[in-house]
Amino acid sequence: MPASSALRRSLAVIAALPLLTLAACGYGSKAEDDGGAKVAAGAKKIDGLDRVKIGYFGNLTHGTALVGVQKGIFQKALGATKVEPAIFNAGPSEIEALNSKSIDIGWIGPSPAINGYTKSAGKNLRIIGGSASGGVKLVVNPDKIKSLKDVKGKRIATPQLGNTQDVAFLNWAAEQGWKVDPQSGKGDVTVVRSDNKVTPDAYKSGSVDGAWVPEPTASKLVAEGGKVLLDEASLWPDKKFVITNIIVRQDFLKEHPKVVEAVLKGSVDTNKWINANPDAAKAAANKQLEADSGKALPADVLDPAWKSIQFTDDPLASTLNTEAEHAVKAGLLQKPNLNGIYDLAPLNKVLKAEGAPTVDDAGLGAK
Repeated sequence: MPASSALRRSLAVIAALPLLTLAACGYGSKAEDDGGAKVAAGAKKIDGLDRVKIGYFGNLTHGTALVGVQKGIFQKALGATKVEPAIFNAGPSEIEALNSKSIDIGWIGPSPAINGYTKSAGKNLRIIGGSASGGVKLVVNPDKIKSLKDVKGKRIATPQLGNTQDVAFLNWAAEQGWKVDPQSGKGDVTVVRSDNKVTPDAYKSGSVDGAWVPEPTASKLVAEGGKVLLDEASLWPDKKFVITNIIVRQDFLKEHPKVVEAVLKGSVDTNKWINANPDAAKAAANKQLEADSGKALPADVLDPAWKSIQFTDDPLASTLNTEAEHAVKAGLLQKPNLNGIYDLAPLNKVLKAEGAPTVDDAGLGAK
């Protein structure tokens, strides 16, 4: 199959699957509880805007958004401009919501951000900040897989065709010398695309032998008897790689720069509070997960999951470029032009005001 056809097919599948899942509730479900998001008396709207719509996943790797909403930190930064959260299950759905103006700003993984940017020829979004690093593991059934070489011939789950973890696993498998068809997932190891919500049940039933997944799914598998065979952080320089970015619609950034700065101020303040108060932050994230999904995480899942995630304002731009190269190598993406994907000027303005170090766009910034 020509590379261009493979790309179109991949992106079509990536875009379609989560939309079916979320069809009953539009692009994303609204958070039922905005935590401490109360508008202070006398607060004023920023840019005269009534509300700002932000999207995120119910994953601990989106802990900045979870904690910032739950503790009312975003609302404090935005004054009387109301925070309106929306919860998503997958990145492509969030990109569709951004494109349709159902959300303005979103927390999202690198692969859907790259796909969204390249698919629109660089016209729909910008990455404006970092949020988290790490929190991704290869967890396996220790009775079936005792070493890395034992993964060959087994069935390994990833969250979705072409998503960030799917790309990472395909790249790792290729580095082992194994051949896998990126579309079907068949080859020297079988890749089973499985929603994070159902992967623990698939593991328990024996239909998969392991999974390359983000937190808290990885720790849920460990709680079911799985063993962490590999922490993805160990594959990266300094053990850091982007797992969650902050994106914005380009037209929203142009029309409401002060609102974008306020959201970024909320993100910086949230990350600072998380890193200073890890136990309280963990509890706040879990409380917001419960509000969003109706179910909190048990301690044996929450505690190890939270420890494996680093919350950072730095988008770790050089690692995003590497992840794009991995997608190209896997056959899921044509070589993308990522020039202009970042606009870190608003974030660096906030960081300078806080007396914090500024961050770098690895030469991929908007001109």
